[in-house]
Amino acid sequence: MYSIEVNHLTKKFGSFVSVNDVSFNVKKGEIFGFLGANGAGKSTTIKMLCGILEPTEGDALVAGYSIKKEPNSVKLNIGYMSQRFSLYNDLTVEENINFFGGVYGLNNHLFAERKKWVLKIANLEGKEKILTASLPGGIKQRLALGTAVIHKPGIVFLDEPTSGVDPISRRSFWELINELSSEGITVFVTTHYLEEAEFCHNIVLIDAGKLIAEGSSKELKAKYLENDILEIECTRVIDALELLEKQNFVHETSIFGNSIHINVSKNFTDFRAIESLLEKESIEVKTIHKIIPTLEDVFIHLLQHRK
Repeated sequence: MYSIEVNHLTKKFGSFVSVNDVSFNVKKGEIFGFLGANGAGKSTTIKMLCGILEPTEGDALVAGYSIKKEPNSVKLNIGYMSQRFSLYNDLTVEENINFFGGVYGLNNHLFAERKKWVLKIANLEGKEKILTASLPGGIKQRLALGTAVIHKPGIVFLDEPTSGVDPISRRSFWELINELSSEGITVFVTTHYLEEAEFCHNIVLIDAGKLIAEGSSKELKAKYLENDILEIECTRVIDALELLEKQNFVHETSIFGNSIHINVSKNFTDFRAIESLLEKESIEVKTIHKIIPTLEDVFIHLLQHRK
């Protein structure tokens, strides 16, 4: 039933606890989102699950193998793609594919078949001799994913794979992730683009090494955001935020681009009171409306309640 079973996983670096007694399961074939701010412990957890780092305490089964006792078997049964290092830029497209095919020990017939597949999903058919460094970010990203799963692993780990890529390429990349999931491959992904996490079947939120929430996007919103969320577009956003924070009907505030999100009492409808409050301070209100909460609203809510 599960591709990954994590049991009380802990990693310490001296006196610093990077991952603190984390437990969760990942179902076969699901897209599993592992979310948290920078320094929350995401990459450290992935490195333990990939058999790269040995845990200080606890254990995990990845593809049925213990990360403590059988790390080499774990490595042979997974794929891994990182934002920091995935491809050799000084090699051609073909040379990169050949390298990763050799690393995973693919025989000639299977390698030829998988090489065609990688070139197809990366939209690089007929462009095998192009230097990888010259590829656009979105194409390079698809090539990196293709080489990470060239050996058809049951599980692939993607550590912030869409960082620095334009929105259209990110959406195209997620379409590819969905294709892998539909073929039964378990996709374990970290991302700091919380709107991307809406595509995940299940999500874990981690903060300061501790697991703070788990569930689908719908479940997390229903459980942690019982009040309404209003979006306010106005001038002098910082001043408006500070003013709204002091109001009894406002439970939480946060900035979203050029707008403000406020968590208000259930069924609060006195938008005119907000307008009057801000306009008295010469803050022009452009729009106020109720919105569907995002995962970012959930994340901010949880972090604020942990302070």
